[in-house]
Order: sequence, then structure tokens, then C-alpha cells
Amino acid sequence: MIPKVFKEIIDLGDGRTISLETGKLAKQAHGSVVVQSGKCMLLCTVVSNYKQSDVDFLPLTVDYREKFAAAGRYPGGFFKREARPSDGEVLTMRLVDRVLRPLFPKDYHAETQVMIQLMSHDEDVMPEAMAGLAASAAIQLSDFPFECAISEARVARVNGEFVINPTRSQLKESDLEMMIGASADSVMMVEGEMDEISEEEMAEAIKFAHEAIKVQIAAQIRLAEAVGKKEVREYQTAEENEDLAKRIHDLAYDKCYEIAKQGTSKVERTNAFAAVKEEVKASFTEEEIAEFGHLIGGYYSKAEKEAVRELTLSEGLRLDGRKTDEIRPIWCEVDYLPSVHGSAIFTRGETQALATVTLGTSREANKIDMPSFEGEETFYLHYNFPPFCTGEARPLRGTSRREVGHGNLAQRALKGMISEDCPYTVRVVSEVLESNGSSSMATVCAGTMALMDAGVEMKRPVSGIAMGLISDGDRYAILSDILGDEDHLGDMDFKVTGTSEGITACQMDIKIKGLSYEILVKALKQARDGRFHILEKITDTIAKPNTSVKAHAPKMVSKTIPGDFIGALIGPGGKVIQELQKQTGCTIVINEDPVTEEGIVEILGTNQEGIDAVLAKIDAITFKPERGSVYEVKVIKMLDFGAVVEYTEAPGNEVLLHISELAWERTNNVSDVVKMGDVFDVKYFGRDPKTRKEKVSRKALLPRPPREERKENKD
Repeated sequence: MIPKVFKEIIDLGDGRTISLETGKLAKQAHGSVVVQSGKCMLLCTVVSNYKQSDVDFLPLTVDYREKFAAAGRYPGGFFKREARPSDGEVLTMRLVDRVLRPLFPKDYHAETQVMIQLMSHDEDVMPEAMAGLAASAAIQLSDFPFECAISEARVARVNGEFVINPTRSQLKESDLEMMIGASADSVMMVEGEMDEISEEEMAEAIKFAHEAIKVQIAAQIRLAEAVGKKEVREYQTAEENEDLAKRIHDLAYDKCYEIAKQGTSKVERTNAFAAVKEEVKASFTEEEIAEFGHLIGGYYSKAEKEAVRELTLSEGLRLDGRKTDEIRPIWCEVDYLPSVHGSAIFTRGETQALATVTLGTSREANKIDMPSFEGEETFYLHYNFPPFCTGEARPLRGTSRREVGHGNLAQRALKGMISEDCPYTVRVVSEVLESNGSSSMATVCAGTMALMDAGVEMKRPVSGIAMGLISDGDRYAILSDILGDEDHLGDMDFKVTGTSEGITACQMDIKIKGLSYEILVKALKQARDGRFHILEKITDTIAKPNTSVKAHAPKMVSKTIPGDFIGALIGPGGKVIQELQKQTGCTIVINEDPVTEEGIVEILGTNQEGIDAVLAKIDAITFKPERGSVYEVKVIKMLDFGAVVEYTEAPGNEVLLHISELAWERTNNVSDVVKMGDVFDVKYFGRDPKTRKEKVSRKALLPRPPREERKENKD
């Protein structure tokens, strides 16, 4: 039977469209949709179990995968099958998850999967920009309890004009690129990078993207109505007991308020809050515990949260005693690790990051091999968040999605400030050693100092800060440099990085509806003040990049050679370059410029003498004497019919000086004129048209004797 297909079209306004189609594929899923723009096609399916899980959270999995067949390619590596997700896929999963998760009911705990896959690739369409749209459209076709439709869009500014879902080529020319996630009435998620833009410009970009998102949401609703919107499923809702909630609130609220007001450390207040919770539990009889025990913890947490939030809103005080715009104490140190190429410690309150920098050649570039993009990064940052940094002991299960996301944010914050002239591949690694509030922003600060300590040329240093928001609808407080607890208890987590000139990256998650742009801009400006304060602490520690790399760090020299000499430098089977690396202790990498077809030689070494030796060898191999020019040579071999001479400026380059070109006089024996080791000048005449051999002459530089004398010498 031919399936009934429903379709909606979204006009992007510049000849491009996005279509939403359902009814043809994956009909056993609880919701499925195909999203297409150009030749790019995404299939999104959603399924949620009808039975609640025995957990107190939503077990939601968002999975995004790009199939290599979509681009007509094979997976790289030995196993020709897609395996673990790439970092790019993980980042897309996070972008979608962060917008979807808050819109499910807090008491909905059914196992839920959102699976998005790239089925057909288009070079001019970046598929991750449509992943959020696909996920929400599929959910609208399901019976899930879900608050409202959302969508995501990428916004860029190209030649001063905002563009929605730009092509990759447009993105290269943009000075601003952000992914925005929103419902029809509220912005919920922002993430992106910028070229030192202002707070007002960032707000304008968000507004522009939000208008495009409203159009995408309207199309989802039309599609769901055309198919026939399903009744929302029934599920076992959380048990409520208002009398119990009031009793616990009365027991705990004032005590929690006083603890919060004391401005203690994380460990001290955690222990104090735990003691209050135990007192609350102790006030119940065994019979009450048996009947209501599963509710007590949740109602206590609610009372604690209300107390902490009220303290901030009414008195402008925070858990650690700070005012709303106050930054925690900061101390920094550079050159901490003696053997690395660059290192720095950044400590802000109870958050600490140790960053290292490693310098390498293009061979160490980070290769990106995805169906939608192939390329490499010569600057990249890795972020590690071990369990001990929060005082926990838990299993290590590889790099988490959170670590990938936080590392990517810090990388985007810094990469635009690395000078285009930097010859190195640069890897930054951040080890988070303590965490209580925005270790990703500590990574940005530590990374900046480590780069400058390593002698990497930066346009300007970068600092970062995490902002928070607490609001009850009528009152609000913007918090600078939030704690981990304030992230959990607050209504916004807004990370901003930038230089003295403007914003370089941001990441924002908003938990409340209808955040006004007025509050958003105010938060951004308060963040700017905080960034400048932190930047001052950084530059007090290290004001500018070191003028040279460390003595034990490799020096990098790049040299361009004609393309036809690449083979000679490599040698048969790599013999020449391998021997040269062995003799000099340098690493030599040769790449061919695809446009000019010239060879780009990278020489990496810790010993300047070794680098100089490599350069001399390259000069010798690529040496091409010019017709009519004079060169100094040295005799290295004596023959009956001439002498083999070597150009002193290009050792290894030899040429035959024929006996007839030694002197104007008749020469019977070569040794009568020159001897081994003699150094003198010759003139280069190029190649003889008949013999194709190079010709040099000593006599051409000597005074020519009179005609009669020449005749006598000949006789």
C-alpha cells in the first residue's frame, strides 16, 4: 500500500527551503520525520517507553550520526563500519539535548531516545543546523508529554548582513557564528564564536535567529495538525502531598537561610545542609518515614533552593558571602611544569585548571574525517575533568560528552586570537584539578597564559566568566562568576569569553521563559566587567607572549622550495630526508601547496645548529646557478681531463671544470694549475646545447693575454 505522505515547506527567504516530511519512513517509531534542504536529508526518529523507569530523572538519549554512505564515502581506518561518534557528532548531540531536556515534565522518567542520522549529504548545507528542528518535529508527531515545539538555527554575519544556516564557504567569511535554540516565545540556548564583537551585536544576532526559528516552529505545528495531533499519553505522575511539603518547609527553610547567609566554603555548607536534612528526617516517626520517606528528600531540596534564592533576591548575598557582581579571589602562575613547552595554573575560588601547551609540525594537526566535513585543525584544545576535582570516586569511562563540549567552547574562545603567522601546530590540554563553578572558563584563562608562556604569538589575551540569573518573575539578580550550586539552583548559566576588544565565544542555557533582551544585554555587560577584572589578573601574571619558545621547546622554521626539488630532498625511499633527520635531530615535514605546487618544508628542532644544517642542505639541494653569474668553488677531485669542483655556498653541488677552461695558456696537466682543496671563482655558462652538460670556466675570469702571446702558448 502506498503510504500517505505529509509535507511542509519552510522558506529561508533567499531561494533556499527546508522541507519536513512524514508518513514514508520509520513508521513504527513513535514519531519520525525527514528534514531536507538541497540534497541534504536527515531522518529523525523518537521513541519513549510507556513504562516509567525506576530512576528520579529523565533517561533521555539524543544520538546524532553521520553515515559515510550519505557522502558516497567509506569510513576511514581498518574497520569499514561507523563506530564511536566523532567529536563533531557529540557536539551536535549536546546542542539538541540542551534544548529538549528541560521541556519534558520533571516527573517524566520513561526511557526516551531521539535518534538523528544524516542520510544524504550536500556540500552547501551544514546538517547539524537542522538537527534541533528535526528532533522537535518528530516529537510533535508523537504522544510524548512535551511542553512546546522548539527549533534551532545557525546565524552568521557575512559582510555586515545576518544569514540563517549559512554554507561552509559563507561561514569562513563571517565574523560571528552562533547556534540558537528557542521556542516561539523564549530563547533557551546559545552557543558560538565571534571575532571580538560587542554585547549589542550579539543580542541583535540572537533576535535575528529567533525570528527564523518562529517560522520553523509554525511549520512543525502545521505538519502535526495535518497528520492529526495525538493525545498526550498518560503516565504515572509524581505523588504530591502539600501538607508534608509545608511541614518540611517550616522545619528547614529558616535554618537553610541562615546557613546560606554565613558565606562558608563548599564543604562546610554541604555538611551544614546535610545536618539540617538529617534533623528534618529525625522529626518523623518510623511510621511516617515508611509512608512518606520517598518524598522527604525532594521537599527538603525544594525548601533549601527557595532559601538560597531568596537570600540573593532580597539581600543581594550569595552562598559564599559575595555580592552579585563580585569575583572570587584569583591567583595565577606560569612556567610551573619544567619539561613542557608552556604551562599555567589558574585558580579562581575553588576552581583550578592546569593548562599545558605542546608545539609541533603540521604532521600533528588534528585530522577531522566526517561525512559532512574533511579537514584538519592546527590549533586544538582538550579538556579533562577527573572525578577527584569534585571530591568524588567514580568509574572512568573514557572522554565524556561534557568534556568534549567544554573543551570545544574553550577552543573556540582562543583559536581566533592565535596569530595567522604561527608556524606551529598547537595543542592545549586543560587538566581540571578543582571544580566549583565553570572549569571551562578557568580553562580559557589557564590556556591563554600557557600559550603566552610557550611563546605562541597571540593577538590579545582572552579571559572568560560564567554568569548566572535568579528570578521570581518580578525580581531578578544577575550573578557574576557563579558557583556550582548557583548553576544548579539558578535560572541561567551563561559563559562568555573575550578580549579587551570584544566577545570571542559564548555558551548559554536558560531555564526560564521570556528572558527579555534588556536583561540579556545587562548580563552581557556585567560579564564584560567581570572579564576585564579577570583579564587584569592574567596580564599581571604574564603581560604578553614570551619573545621566544623555551630552550627545550622545538623551534620551527618553514622554507618554500620549488616543487621539482621535493623528490630530491626526500631521496629514493626517503633516504635523504631520513638521514638528514638522524644527523641533525630535527623533524622535517614536507607538504605540497595544492595551488602553487611548491614544496613547504617545516623544520622542527631544539638545536639551532641542527636547524641551520637542515637549511644548508636544502639550499644545497635546491641550488640552481644562474647563467653569467660568478660562484666560489672548491676542488674536491682531480681528473686527467679536468677538476671536479663544489660550490662553496651549496655543498654537495658539483660540476666539472674542464681542463680547457682552467687557464688561457695550454694546460697539459690539471695539477699544473689547481690542486685539491684550492678555492677560487668560476663563471657559470649554463648547459651546453650539444652535450647538455653544465659548463663553468676559470679562465673566463682571468685577464685575456695578447693575441701573439696566445699563439706562442699554443705553439
